[in-house]
Amino acid sequence: MPADPRTATGFEEGLKGASEKVAEFQESRSLLKSLRHWLHGTPSAVPMIVLVLAAAVFGLLSENFFKPATLSTILQQIAIVGILGCAQTIVILTAGIDLSVGAIAVFSSVLMGQLSFRYGVPPSLAVVLGLAFGTALGAINGVLIARLGLPPFIVTLGTWQIILASNFIFSANETIRSQDVREQAPILQFWGNAIQPGGVKILYAVFLMIALVAVMAYVLRHTAWGRHVHAVGDDPEAAELAGVRTRRVLIQVYALAGLFCAVAGWVMIGRFGSVSPTASTGQLGNIQSITAVVIGGISLFGGRGSILGMFFGAMIVGVFEMGLRLVGTDPQWTFFLIGVLIIFAVAIDQWIRKETA
Repeated sequence: MPADPRTATGFEEGLKGASEKVAEFQESRSLLKSLRHWLHGTPSAVPMIVLVLAAAVFGLLSENFFKPATLSTILQQIAIVGILGCAQTIVILTAGIDLSVGAIAVFSSVLMGQLSFRYGVPPSLAVVLGLAFGTALGAINGVLIARLGLPPFIVTLGTWQIILASNFIFSANETIRSQDVREQAPILQFWGNAIQPGGVKILYAVFLMIALVAVMAYVLRHTAWGRHVHAVGDDPEAAELAGVRTRRVLIQVYALAGLFCAVAGWVMIGRFGSVSPTASTGQLGNIQSITAVVIGGISLFGGRGSILGMFFGAMIVGVFEMGLRLVGTDPQWTFFLIGVLIIFAVAIDQWIRKETA
């Protein structure tokens, strides 16, 4: 008599020969999805690829492009923007933005010069006070944003104009000549000194920029504070629930950004020799640093990006400027191509963000 399937014996008989494998759910991933996943995990990949392609193109168009002197010149040109980019990177990683970076840099440099020449402060102490001043200005931005809950764009737009105007008022539009700085306060021009291996001039400022990028790359990737910065930018409410003191992190980020801006101001004196309140960095520094960050693949929505990508972004701008100059092209093409790259970078960021959706 056949076993009744409703009995235990019947069920056992029915299961004989059935597969004993546990059910598995596999997502078929296309090549495009795999690429997007890889780019999401390696945000500096796109700017690195663009940089290599741009260098290869200009290397074919000009035999002078790959000479050591050309590379040295590019690095010197992006030294200030690279340091300002370090400041802008940590701010944008928190889903903020700082439009005052250039103004803080110029005012800090002016303070160093005026304290040394007008008020008789020892130049070394003037540098320390200038660095502290930049840090304080950044901290003020952070307090207004973190404690009062004001939008970063509005806060830094306002402080940019306040700081720039205060810079002109304090300095009385007085420029301190390069010769006077060199004779009476040479420490202000320290980062303008250079070594010349093989006859190629490399400014100390270049080594400083590379060191800052390397240190911040390690801090953001391998320390708890760096993970907190990313968490605040990715989802501040979730970060708060996880125990991250988001407001404190924001204040620290803007204060550190202010310190980097003051360092950039010190580098400005060494790079240009003089101390000028009308330096173009005051008006253009914010745009240049944001350009390096965006082209470098750092998401304007916060939480994703690499400071190494920012360095590649700054290098891309420098390569385009130098390459177009070497081939004798109208300089306006530089702005045109950089504009295209900015839009391309934002479009790529939006496409990559779908990986996390």
